[in-house]
Amino acid sequence: MSGDLVVVFGGSGFIGKQTVRALAKRGYRVRVAMRRPHLGHELRVLGDVGQIQLVQANVRFPDSIDAALDGADAVVNLVAVLYSRGKQSFDALHVDAARAIAEAAARRGVKRVVHISAIGAAEKGARYARTKFAGERAVLEAAPSATILRPSIVFGPEDAFFNRFGAMAQTMSALPLGGLPLIGGGKTRFQPIFVGDVADAIVAAIARDDARGRVYELGGPNVYSFRQLLDYIRHETNRTVPLIPLPFFVAHPLGLVLSGVFGLTPFAPPLTGDQVTMLKRDNVVGVDGEALTIQDLGVTQLETVEAIVPTYIWRFRPYGQFQTKQKPA
Repeated sequence: MSGDLVVVFGGSGFIGKQTVRALAKRGYRVRVAMRRPHLGHELRVLGDVGQIQLVQANVRFPDSIDAALDGADAVVNLVAVLYSRGKQSFDALHVDAARAIAEAAARRGVKRVVHISAIGAAEKGARYARTKFAGERAVLEAAPSATILRPSIVFGPEDAFFNRFGAMAQTMSALPLGGLPLIGGGKTRFQPIFVGDVADAIVAAIARDDARGRVYELGGPNVYSFRQLLDYIRHETNRTVPLIPLPFFVAHPLGLVLSGVFGLTPFAPPLTGDQVTMLKRDNVVGVDGEALTIQDLGVTQLETVEAIVPTYIWRFRPYGQFQTKQKPA
């Protein structure tokens, strides 16, 4: 209900910022629990004066989680990582932190718990997918009425997909033998969803009583193959870099090597073995059978890749935003 206090863990991230904005717009009071609240000043301007509060919390320390939930009416867990490193591991953040937040919510009597997982969460497969599934189970054990949301790849101005491959196209175009990796023949299917639509789904999951204890898979209005998405990125960036076929049996060890090399640096690896394993499975709604969708939450007007991605990926074009686009050769 409007005026209720919603605590958001992971509120300073890509999806988190849009979630904070959406909650504030609908009149909720928002408390963002983050490790470095002194760096989150941009979050305060997403709502009215005093509507958004920043507090220090580290999901690896249960006491700080418990303190952040003081007086909360609802909690949203957005904490996640795309690759595992040191203390910020898949198990620590996807499973242990998820369990700790749900258990703290149960102790505090917080009835509305929304946990963000991912399409593809499963008992077998990539470590990312396995830990996402284990996190879901841990949350539902501690808070059976929790709502689980599983988005496909999420796009928007700060996304880790279109921006990554746009930057890669920009870099590879300057190399004699550069190109974009077409892993597994580019047959993997995706159903990209706009970050603003994910935020609306989170707000709906908090507001709707019929969403409690249910799992929803969130996908956009269109399905694309990996090849189609790479072709679209080449078109929008006006880069004529070729697509380089990379079979799974080549891509997986390459990802393992890159993970090891970049693990010695502060930079994220461009590819990991775990990500290659994930590409062996379609990332679309209902891949494991019928599923509740974002439309079941009442969010029906969804943005498309074609409407949003060009508004930010233009920065990877050779001559900027107003360069005439040409179809890559």
